[in-house]
Amino acid sequence: MNSLKDQLLRFSAYDEREEKDIHAFIQFIDAFKENVWTRDNCVGHVSSSAWVLNRDHTHVLMAYHNIFQNYAWLGGHADGDTDLLHVAIKEAKEESGVSHVKPLLTDFFDVCAMFVAPHIKRGAFVASHTHYNVTYLLEADERDTLSIAPSENSDVKWVLLEDVPAVAKEPHMLPIYNRLIEKSRKWV
Repeated sequence: MNSLKDQLLRFSAYDEREEKDIHAFIQFIDAFKENVWTRDNCVGHVSSSAWVLNRDHTHVLMAYHNIFQNYAWLGGHADGDTDLLHVAIKEAKEESGVSHVKPLLTDFFDVCAMFVAPHIKRGAFVASHTHYNVTYLLEADERDTLSIAPSENSDVKWVLLEDVPAVAKEPHMLPIYNRLIEKSRKWV
């Protein structure tokens, strides 16, 4: 656990929102200690996302999320796995079908605390909670065959960075996506 907290303490926030989210993430870790890695903690849990760029760094890989009926980045719950880069890569492959994906950075690319609205998943009610999320910057080959993960999504596609706000319409996520787009442009 100290490793994650140490990484968060060393991470340089891009803006005030990310700074506040890092602070909330650290408070969450301090309050719940080891009980942050699984969905057993109904207040919140750690998740890991993949911001997957194509080789030209002009497009990002997104999936149409079945529950929220919206395009979103790839990623998922840690579910006990403390290697969050591994989680991001695994989720990117599972949710999109890409096989050739690699990290452009091994450190976090972004950190956020995301509200998750109540919903039904696999026939069970899931109460509102927070995902304490780290995002990794990955790269994949656009020529890889894409495939959906029917239990998760109904479409996967490459989206031009500037078109992300038009397809990812959850208002609370737009500031995060806009920050990821800005960071992507500055990184490349």
